[in-house]
Formats: sequence, C-alpha cells, structure tokens
Amino acid sequence: MKFAERVENLPPYLFVGISRAIAKKKEQGIDVISFGIGDPDMHTPQPVLDALYDGAKNPANHRYPESEGLPEFRARAAKFYKDRFDVHIDPETEVINLIGAKEGIAHAALCFIDPGDISISPDPAYPVYEIGTMFAGGTTHFATLKEEKDYLVDFSEIPTDIAKKAKTLWINYPNNPTGAIAPMSFFQEAVQYCKEYDIALLHDAAYTEVTYDGYVAPSVLQVDGAMEIAMEFHSLSKTANMTGWRVGFAAGNRDMVNALMRVKSNIDSGLSQANQEMGIAALNLPSSWLDKNNEVYQKRRDKVVATLNEIGVPAVAPKGALYIWTPIPEGYTSAEFAQKLLDDADVVVTPGNGYGPGGEGYIRLSLTIPDDQIDEGLRRLAKIRVNA
Repeated sequence: MKFAERVENLPPYLFVGISRAIAKKKEQGIDVISFGIGDPDMHTPQPVLDALYDGAKNPANHRYPESEGLPEFRARAAKFYKDRFDVHIDPETEVINLIGAKEGIAHAALCFIDPGDISISPDPAYPVYEIGTMFAGGTTHFATLKEEKDYLVDFSEIPTDIAKKAKTLWINYPNNPTGAIAPMSFFQEAVQYCKEYDIALLHDAAYTEVTYDGYVAPSVLQVDGAMEIAMEFHSLSKTANMTGWRVGFAAGNRDMVNALMRVKSNIDSGLSQANQEMGIAALNLPSSWLDKNNEVYQKRRDKVVATLNEIGVPAVAPKGALYIWTPIPEGYTSAEFAQKLLDDADVVVTPGNGYGPGGEGYIRLSLTIPDDQIDEGLRRLAKIRVNA
C-alpha cells in the first residue's frame, strides 16, 4: 500500500511525542508533571454547560447544522466584535462558525493556496499554519521571530520576490509560543504590507482575551482597510475553558469568509448546534468571570517565571497567552534541555524547535495545569542545576 506524499512527509504532531514521553514515564511508575500542552485545567463554566444541556434536548439540534453556523451564533460573534473592538461585522456575510479555530486555520489554506504557491508564516509558530499550506500543495516561507525585535514579524526581512508570489501571510498575537504582544502600529504595518503585495492577511487571534497586567489586545480588523484583505480566527477553547467542545469562529472580509464557507461545506457538516449554543453562552459570560480566570493564570505565570530565574533560566512574564517562552542555558539544544528536565526532575516542557527552526534554543511551559501540580513541578525544578 502506498500513501500520498503529503502523508509520507507529514511530521508527527508536536504533542503526540510529549504524550508518549509522559506515558513511558508512567509505565515506569513515575509521576510526571507536564507543562507541555496548553489545555486548560479549569472547568467549563456552568452557564455554558447549562446551554449544552438545554440545546441537546432541542430536536432541531439533532439534525445537520449549516456550515456557516447558526444565525444566532453569528449575530453574537458580531456583537462581540462591536463590544470588544468597536468593529462592525455583518453577521450574514462576514463571520463563520468553526469547529474550533484549528479547523478553520487548517482549511484556510485550501481557500488561497494552489500547488506551488507560497505562504508566509512566522517561525516559531503554531505548526498548523505550515501543515495546512503543505496539504494544499503550497510551500512556506518562514519569517523568523527574533527576541531582540519583540518577536514581531519584520516585513523588511521578507525578500521582495517572495512577497510578490505569496498568497497568504499568517500572524498571531498574543503569540503562541512566545507570549509576545503586538501594538496597533504593527497591525497597521501588516495591513499596508499585504495590501501592497495583494496578500491575504490571516490573523490567529485565539488569545486576545487571555491577557495580564491590564493589557488589552487589539484586533487586526480595527485597522482602516483591514476588511479588504484580512480574516481573523477566534477560539473559545482558552477563553472559556472549552477545548473539548471545539467552538470557534472566523471574521473579516466577506469574500474570504465565503471562500472558507464553501470549503467547509464540502468537507465538514458544521458544528453541532448545541455546541454553538454553548458558544453563545460563553460569549455572554460577564467580564468579571474572564478577569478571575485570567487572574489564576497570572498568579501561575508569576510563580513559574520566578522559579525559572532562580535556577538560572532567564524568563520574562508575558502579557498575553498561556505560555512561558524562555531561552535555555548554553551547551544544550532545546530537545536536550527538555530531556534533562524530564530525566532529572520528571517535568515535561516543550522544546522550542517543535515550533520551527526559529524556536531552537528555547523551551515553552504551559500554565494550564492545576495549582498543586504547578507547585510540585516548580519544587522539582528548583532543585535543578542547569550546568550539571
């Protein structure tokens, strides 16, 4: 049996390896603390679960959903944009429901990329940007994110011949894996750049609502002219502790949204309407709930950063997302240092090179594990001697 080249060349998904490392330790009777995967440990809020229960009893929700999503869901997503960003979104034509943002991000490549086309992606980055492009038959040009430039894409470093050929450009702020944030001036530059070269601007905005220290993340759609060339992807997975329910949406240019709807209608049958009603309830949660949720992560962030600095791993507290991204000590690769922490402390972290070559020399720690495990993991890390 011969498989397609796209499958033969497909690398294992990053977190599969992490899960296997944990399983191997557990087989040996070893309790492992994992800072590896960004999967919120806190429960889905009760009003959201109540919406699922009520929605599941509605016979109308037992049938196929529409690919673009319930009108009520799209209207609530449009209200979110108005309330949060003061951006007007037409719920009929400029927003679409997604089976989690990951699905929409992967399918977006099929809207723009033909075999041989180029997509520009940050490096390091969420792996799905590149994988979606590969599935569509395209190639990725990586724009390296540098610590000294605050992990912002430097458009001046993208070769002009690449820009002229590129069909899409991915950005992601607050950023996974680095935790970097972007000022409005960056989004203005991104819109201007993509308009100049006729590139579709795709913004993964999964973490705009997970922020700290009073920081409020902007939307690229706030930029004048963005609606001409941009589409933005949102997820309720991290915002409302809903990773397992797969609720997200994309909003932006109506032609781009329509293209994604046409792709999705031929590939999937949409998200369960009961789950979409959960999404409506999540978007209706009071800001006080979100503030308290983020306070938990902020306290964890501060403890993790303090411990890493104590053991000689310089870490800076991010203002957004759910991760600590930090350089590793000299003399190690990312994989070697991650292995050292696993061997010496039974602690799992994600090696930075799993997010692309630009992540080499870094590790990522997730804040999405219970406080008692955070404390135990930090107790173990505090005993580490990084030069040993």
